[in-house]
Amino acid sequence: MAGGSAIRGSRVGAGPMGEAERGDSAPRVWVSYWCASGHETRPSFAQEQGVAVPETWDCPRCGLPAGQDQKNPPTAPRNEPYKTHLAYVKERRSDADGAALLDEALSALRARRGG
Repeated sequence: MAGGSAIRGSRVGAGPMGEAERGDSAPRVWVSYWCASGHETRPSFAQEQGVAVPETWDCPRCGLPAGQDQKNPPTAPRNEPYKTHLAYVKERRSDADGAALLDEALSALRARRGG
């Protein structure tokens, strides 16, 4: 004997009503975007007053930025390598400036120690 519930296998909100149960969906517009790898992406946007379609879109396949002009897609952003604090200091100061600062700091240290 199979004991169980009459609604076994169904979930809350499931039913044959479909769109009538959820309401009408907004009118949509599909926009094509192309990345530098040649992939096409077609997201849809609500076609309403005041809804702006973005100029660029991230490609879901390769992650590059994609634009609406197929012949001229946007270029990939240039990633700057990680710089240490010392690298930034060396950009601001020359070797002569560094040597002068080191001499100044060493003389101040020697003066405090009394020697």
